[in-house]
Amino acid sequence: MPTNYEATSLRDYLCASVNSAMVGNRLSVCGWVAKRREHGEHLAFLDLRDRSGVLQAVVEGSVEVRPEFVVRVTGTVTPRPEGTVNDRLATGEVELTDCRVEVLAIAESPPFQLDDRVDIDEQVRLRYRYLDLRRENMQANLRLRAKVNATLRAAMDEQGFCEVETPLLWAPTPEGAREFVVPSRLHPGEFYVLPQSPQIAKQLLMVGGFDRYYQIARCLRDEDLRADRQFEFTQLDLEASFVTQDDVLGFVSRAVLDAAQAATGVRPGPVPSMTWAEALDRYGTDKPDLRFGMVLQDLSSAFAATEVKAFGASTVKAMRVPGGASFTRSRLDQLTDHAKELGAKGLAWFKITPDGLDSPLARFLSASETAAVRGVDEAEVGDIIFCVADEYAPACKVLGTLRVALGSPPVGEGPHHYVWVTEFPMFEGIDEEGHLMAAHHPFTMPHPEDLELIETDPLRVRSQAYDLVLNGWELGSGSVRIHRADIQSRIFSALGITDEEAESRFGFLLGAFKYGAPPHAGFAFGIDRLVAIFAGVENIREVIAYPKTQSGADLMTGAPKAIGERQLRELRIKIPPKG
Repeated sequence: MPTNYEATSLRDYLCASVNSAMVGNRLSVCGWVAKRREHGEHLAFLDLRDRSGVLQAVVEGSVEVRPEFVVRVTGTVTPRPEGTVNDRLATGEVELTDCRVEVLAIAESPPFQLDDRVDIDEQVRLRYRYLDLRRENMQANLRLRAKVNATLRAAMDEQGFCEVETPLLWAPTPEGAREFVVPSRLHPGEFYVLPQSPQIAKQLLMVGGFDRYYQIARCLRDEDLRADRQFEFTQLDLEASFVTQDDVLGFVSRAVLDAAQAATGVRPGPVPSMTWAEALDRYGTDKPDLRFGMVLQDLSSAFAATEVKAFGASTVKAMRVPGGASFTRSRLDQLTDHAKELGAKGLAWFKITPDGLDSPLARFLSASETAAVRGVDEAEVGDIIFCVADEYAPACKVLGTLRVALGSPPVGEGPHHYVWVTEFPMFEGIDEEGHLMAAHHPFTMPHPEDLELIETDPLRVRSQAYDLVLNGWELGSGSVRIHRADIQSRIFSALGITDEEAESRFGFLLGAFKYGAPPHAGFAFGIDRLVAIFAGVENIREVIAYPKTQSGADLMTGAPKAIGERQLRELRIKIPPKG
C-alpha cells in the first residue's frame, strides 16, 4: 500500500480519501461515529466521520457504539452493492466490509445534532463550541481561513516582505478605540495595554531599516461587539519604506487577489479605485457595494429654480430602483420613515408608468423637472425614482443607506467586487474646544496638492489615506505616513496638540524619527471579514474558532470571570463592592 501524508500509527487514510481504486485493500481509518443503523440482529452500518468527510463501514455481529464514539475501523474496501451508491458522498461508491471496530473513546449523547441539516441556537453552539467545530460547515470555514492565511503569507513573502512579530504588551495610547488594560505585578499601579494595532511598532521598524514588514497580527479593542466586530481580531498588517500610495495598493491587491483565487478558484480582475468624494457622490457611502447598480445621480441643477417646497434645498440626489413601481403604499411609507430616522426631511418617490410619473408630487413639477426625474439612470416603465433634498452630505448618505437596504445581495451572492477608496478628508470636523479632529490618525500625510490649505482651509485638505472595500464591507485602511518634522508640526498645530503634549503622547516615535525616518506607508485589513465573505456568512463568528457573544461573553469557558484574592493582592487591585 503506498504511503501518504494522512497515514499515522493508527490510520492509513482519511475517510474521504478511500475510493474505488483501493477496492480489495484492507486498511484502517479513525474518526467519530456519525450514525449507526441496524440491519437485522447481526449487521450494523456505521457512518464514520473525520475532518475529511464520511465513510460507511459494514460491521457483522454486535458492536457497542453510539454516535460520537471515537473509533478505529479496520476493513476491506468493497464496491457498494448495486442500487446503494450514494452520490452525495465522495466515498459513496465504496464501503468497508469485514470490519473490526476498536473503541478509542466513549461519548455521551451530544446536546445537538452535528450535521448541518438542523438549525441550532447560537448560544448552544457557543456553549459547546468544541462540538460545533466538528460540524462540516465549521470545518470548512476554518480550513478556508487557514488556506487564506497561507496564501497571504506566500504573497507577502514573494513581494520581499519580512514577517516580524510585534509585542502584545504595549504602552497605553490616549487616542483611538478603548484599550484592554493589563496590570503589572512587578510595577504596581502601572499598566500595559493590549495593542489595537501594531501601528507605532511597525513605523519604528521602518526607522530600524526593515523596509518591508508584514504580520498576521492579533489586535484587540474594547469596543461594543456586532456582526463584523469582535474584541479580538486578526489582520494582515504591513508597512513599507521608499514607496508611494500606488505601491502599497499594488502590494495589497496582489495579496487579496491571490487569496480570492485560492478560496474561490476564480481570480478577480484588477482592483479599481475611486476617490472618497466620488464614492460619496455616486454611492452615498465610503464603503460602496459594486455588485449592483442604483447609482446616485445629482438633480440639483434641474431643481435650482423649483417652486416645489419639498425640493427647496442645496442638493437633490436621486436613485432609480428597478421594478420598484410595484412597491405598495405601506412599503413606501416605511421607507419614508426610515429616511427620516436617518436624518432626512422626507423622501420623494416617483413611479414610472406608461402614462408618466405617478406620485403625490408629480403634478407640481415643471416639464424640465419631470424630464430630469424621468431620465434618472435611464429609468424604464415599472421602475421607481427616490429623491432626497438636503445639504449635500446628508442627502448622499441617506439615499446611499436606502440603496444598500433595497439592492444589496446577501454576502455569499454575486461576484467579488473589490474597490480602493482614496483621498479621504484629512480632518473630520471641529471638536468642542475648537480644534480640528483627525479623520485617520495624526501621522497621515496630507495630499501634496493641499499642503497650502492646512492653515487656511483645513476642512478641504485631502489625505493620502485609503480603504479597501469588498462587496460593501470595509476590509481595512492605511495611509502614507508623515516622516517630515515640518509637516508633522503643522498637523499637530492644526489639531491643537502642543509640543509638550506631542512629546508626552508620541515622544518615543517622534524621537526615533529624529534619527532618519524614510518615506513610508502601510495598510492593514481584517482577515476575519475577508474569510467571512469568501465563506458567504453574515457574521464573523462563523469563521472564528472561539468567538465571544454580542455581550462579550465566552459561553464555553465562562469568561470573563472574577479572579482570586491572592492575585488581586499581588496586583494591588481592590474591587469596590457592587451597587
